[in-house]
Amino acid sequence: MPTPEPAKVPVRLRLLVFSVLCNFAGGLLSFAYFRTIDPAATSGVAPVRGSELGMFMAVFVLIFAVGRVASRRWMHPVNATLGAPPAGAAGDVVRRRALLVPAYIAATSWAGWAGAGLLWGGLLPVLTRSFDVGEGLRVAFGITFIGGSFVAVIIFLGAERIWRGELARFFPMGDLSAARAPRLRVRTRMLAVLLLVGLLPLAVLAMAALTRANALLGADVATAAAIIRNLIAVVVVIAAGGVLVGVGLATLVADSVAAPLRHLQRAMAKVRDGTLDVRCSVASNDEIGSVTEGFNGMVEGLRERERIRETFGKYVSPEVRDEILTGRAATAGSLREVTILFADLRDFTPWVESRPAAEVVADLNAYFGEMDAAIRAHGGLVLQFIGDEIEAVFGAPQPNPNHADAAVAAARAMCERLVVWNAAQRSAGRRELRHGIGIHTGTVIAGNIGSGERLSYALVGDAVNVASRIQSLNKVVGTEVLVSAATVAMLASTAGLEALPAAKVKGHAAEVSVFALR
Repeated sequence: MPTPEPAKVPVRLRLLVFSVLCNFAGGLLSFAYFRTIDPAATSGVAPVRGSELGMFMAVFVLIFAVGRVASRRWMHPVNATLGAPPAGAAGDVVRRRALLVPAYIAATSWAGWAGAGLLWGGLLPVLTRSFDVGEGLRVAFGITFIGGSFVAVIIFLGAERIWRGELARFFPMGDLSAARAPRLRVRTRMLAVLLLVGLLPLAVLAMAALTRANALLGADVATAAAIIRNLIAVVVVIAAGGVLVGVGLATLVADSVAAPLRHLQRAMAKVRDGTLDVRCSVASNDEIGSVTEGFNGMVEGLRERERIRETFGKYVSPEVRDEILTGRAATAGSLREVTILFADLRDFTPWVESRPAAEVVADLNAYFGEMDAAIRAHGGLVLQFIGDEIEAVFGAPQPNPNHADAAVAAARAMCERLVVWNAAQRSAGRRELRHGIGIHTGTVIAGNIGSGERLSYALVGDAVNVASRIQSLNKVVGTEVLVSAATVAMLASTAGLEALPAAKVKGHAAEVSVFALR
């Protein structure tokens, strides 16, 4: 039995756990610093007691509870949306807040740290009658602007990574730029992290060294040794903490840039290989998100172009379509030596008048499909279906030096396919069809012909008329396929061809030599 996949932890629970762990770890480190490493901890203050740890936990739970209550109302539209957001103003609010979720969680955390700074630096010392203005300001500043800033940035980057997958639900079309939300650009993000990791620890170390240097002035030997030991501890703690926090922040920032780019790179590789059913999820509203939106728009344009191309190919042949779309088709026309094939159904009018319209259309389409397949298989191009007639060309728009051989081979295949198709018709109790085919080789003008509103790829010249008349000559001589002498002269092999007496065709002064294809 296959091993079942583990259930995914809900995104909101992951955000909650991540936020709690970051805030708790940051708060515990701050508590440890101010109670064991800070100069005040070496100035006759009693060791850490269990009551202080209890107070720390109580303050943490209190601030966390206040933050949860305050954020519940703001997050309600986001949490209440189970699928795609509704249309209108309500949906706009949901999408905007969905984009701001990481920033809101980080801001709420920083506000909690500011509250903790006020409590530990001001309210609690006042209640315990140990308040000192300088010490209170130092503790409040350290908790709020140093510890709080680090934790808020880590929470923002981590929450953004966790929340990234949920944005697709709120923005199914990937249009993050349509939401009116502030953009945090990649450059701003990197500069903020660099300054936080690079400058803030240096500033703390500088202040620690300065205060301890002042404390050394006039200190006795024992006090001086304690100050030096304390300075060493401060340096070790800040250096180790700076490395750990720096690595963590660098990893989160790199992932916030590299992960979307990897997804975009994989999507681009699929498009390069010809796969257009690709949509890259937009995970941020920064420059990378804008590039991803642009990529999705580009792919949608390619899909639309392919749909037009495929639809276009149903009204004209793929060969003509490609000649036109690539600009290779000569709009002014060009002289081409080609072989032209005409095919016409026999007894078409009585059949149409005696059978239901739906049956006629179905059988006619099936017949045309078989004949078109035979012509295409030999490099030919069906120019048009005219009622019950087919006009095809070999050697245009794409040149083919063996166009005469290809046309004769296509005529043989058309007759063979008609035999098979008629057998199926006979088995189904439906009418069988007969046709006549005429083939002629000559020089024509080939190009896009028509009005300014509508063009079609067509052939103009006497050779076209002769091919059509040779097809009609089948009715007179009782044959199925007739080939002109001009075409026979270009064949690599004349096997299966029987010369017939020259005949006069309508609209042509000279007699035409023809051969029957047996």
